[in-house]
Amino acid sequence: MYKRDVVAMILAGGEGRRLDILSAKRAKPAVPFGGKYRIIDFCLSNCVHSGIYCVGVLTQYNPRSLHDHIRIGKPWNLDRAEGGIFLLQPYISDAATDWYRGTADAIYQNLDFLQEKLPQLVLILSGDHIYKMDYRPLLSFHLEKKADLTISVIAVPWEEAHRFGVLVTDSEGRIVEFEEKPKHPRSNLVNMGIYVFNLEVLREEVEYEARQVGTSFDFGKDVIPRMVQTRRVFAFPFKGYWKDVGTLDAYWQANMELLEDPPPLDLCDARWPIYTPVEDRPPVKLGASASVERSILGSGTIIEGTVVNSVLFSGVVVKRGAMVRDSVVMSDTVIEERAFVDHAILDKAIVVGEGAVVGYGEECTPNRKFPDMLRSGLTVVGKNTRIPPGIRIGRNCRIGPDLDYEDFPGESVPSGESIEKEISGG
Repeated sequence: MYKRDVVAMILAGGEGRRLDILSAKRAKPAVPFGGKYRIIDFCLSNCVHSGIYCVGVLTQYNPRSLHDHIRIGKPWNLDRAEGGIFLLQPYISDAATDWYRGTADAIYQNLDFLQEKLPQLVLILSGDHIYKMDYRPLLSFHLEKKADLTISVIAVPWEEAHRFGVLVTDSEGRIVEFEEKPKHPRSNLVNMGIYVFNLEVLREEVEYEARQVGTSFDFGKDVIPRMVQTRRVFAFPFKGYWKDVGTLDAYWQANMELLEDPPPLDLCDARWPIYTPVEDRPPVKLGASASVERSILGSGTIIEGTVVNSVLFSGVVVKRGAMVRDSVVMSDTVIEERAFVDHAILDKAIVVGEGAVVGYGEECTPNRKFPDMLRSGLTVVGKNTRIPPGIRIGRNCRIGPDLDYEDFPGESVPSGESIEKEISGG
């Protein structure tokens, strides 16, 4: 395979509702991860390591931070005359264009881009998964099987299978059954959202879908089930680490797994580095009273208190007598003196006031407004919020973005409660 024979199309327009506050002001692939990265960095780095240098990124929902992050693709060596990176956003015109209605529609509306590049194969990727993968064996497998579509698949615990597209294969690896998010899965082999299409087959399938009435225009719900019945569709087994961080618990867990010894995903592997734009920040500074245990500290962090089993992004400050435990804290957040943060996710530029507690007590009432999102004890705080000094915030709480002291009703927020900025009428 020559590198110009493959074009990668990264689906990065998802709203990411299950990530709730974290994706309220950014696309899900732009959510920070691992103390340094954005989620989309993983599939972009995988493309470059696999020799794929023509990449289309299909954006839609809250794209500004994602566009600012990618720019011309220089960190991934994608700022090149031949190939390169292309930000493809929906637009309204006299032609049959509109906002992307589904994953297959996103490809359909960019068929002209693919026809211009005219690759032999199209590699379609989800921009919101954490994994390292060399795509070359997948592409070779597709050609060897003379497949119309090859889907990369992975075995997951049975109790998680219902969250994914579930499939059954025959002895040759050909997919004979496919069902999107079944209530009662017949298999624990699931779709990773990584597809290899022959260009002509892809064009035929999405054009056919465009003619249907009442379609959701989605690969998992519409295109793949039909192709399993009418085309040669194969499963490529993947054995490495792969995480769909589409829920708050999964996102928190994936960050915590980076702290294991050894971690299931090694970010220090020089053979397969994950590229990202480099911030111009000073080194980490540890004060005389600092204590740090099994944690990741981003550049420019200043630690005078205690950090245990946590992931801190760049510019975080933990002041004297403060403690951060089992938490993910994003860039430029300040934990004031004697404050305590436990089992929480704090977005960017938050101030936790002096003596405040985020993640208080043993009470673990599921969140009343969002019981499916927050029920494990995890508390989430939105971007730019200022938490008042001395307040106690319980477990499974949802604290919205852009809040200030006067938005908090009293000295405590009981477990399972939510606080959002009130919008006055008039």
